[in-house]
Amino acid sequence: MYTIRQPTTILFGKNSAQNYTFPKNCLLITSKGAKSRNWIEYLGYDHGQIFDAVEPNPSMITVEKILNMYDISSISCIVGLGGGSSLDVAKYVGFKLNKPKILIPTTFGSGSEVTRISVLKINGKKTSFHNDNLLADIAIVDPFFIYNASENVIKNSAIDACAQCTEAYDSKLANDYTKFLCIKSFEILEKALINKNYSDLAYGSMISGLGFGNSTTTLGHALSYIFSNEGFSHGHALAFTTTIAHKFNHSQFYNRFKNLVDKLNFEPIDLKQNLEDAADLILLDRKHLDFNPIFVSRENIIDLLKEIITN
Repeated sequence: MYTIRQPTTILFGKNSAQNYTFPKNCLLITSKGAKSRNWIEYLGYDHGQIFDAVEPNPSMITVEKILNMYDISSISCIVGLGGGSSLDVAKYVGFKLNKPKILIPTTFGSGSEVTRISVLKINGKKTSFHNDNLLADIAIVDPFFIYNASENVIKNSAIDACAQCTEAYDSKLANDYTKFLCIKSFEILEKALINKNYSDLAYGSMISGLGFGNSTTTLGHALSYIFSNEGFSHGHALAFTTTIAHKFNHSQFYNRFKNLVDKLNFEPIDLKQNLEDAADLILLDRKHLDFNPIFVSRENIIDLLKEIITN
């Protein structure tokens, strides 16, 4: 028996965020660039307070800062606006406050707007939290936001979505429903990247989130976090860690995924941390490794890391 979890309501389409009527007394959580990019003006948001200091790869300290800054009783709901970092913070704040959550992605890769997952740093290390109460009440997916995105943001977000759906397709937790979503999303994302029809990335990323959010990502993601901890963006790290993971897992997506990575021309990544210490840290990530289609040993991880940093 399988259980499918997703937001209560998903609104999708061009200008869907602009046409949504927000409740009064919300707390909008976003990053510093939201105002300068005119995102808040586009929403017509004047219904409450704004926290606009979410950092890339946010930590639990940011969540605690928000919880201590505002009068909880006066907040009707939490609105998350931005990339995966802003949405992950908004989800966790909404969870802790037991408030309704409205999530609006502005980059299209994490799929965070439709998943029950929040990734936050604890003591400098990325930690993923999985809980049904992290799900949005309303997810609004508006491709408007991609039109002013840089090529770097687009490629990092898109390869993130491609990594998620292809890893999740191969996951031990996958079922017929999630596999259908994952392969469909990869086809949409792959075509959008090859043809540079970037507006379709919003649709593909959303479907990827619904697919992997109801199964799980695997080895590629487990390997990626140590690189993110050293400053590489999540998508940039996944370009290499998921490629190597697909090769290790004999995934049907290996060649197609690698072709996209090559087409997008990612710079090589490296690792300052000792490989043995990195492997020990990766081995603790059972949420990803336990559902990898092939057993992964400590020696396997060290060999994979060597291959990643020598490419």
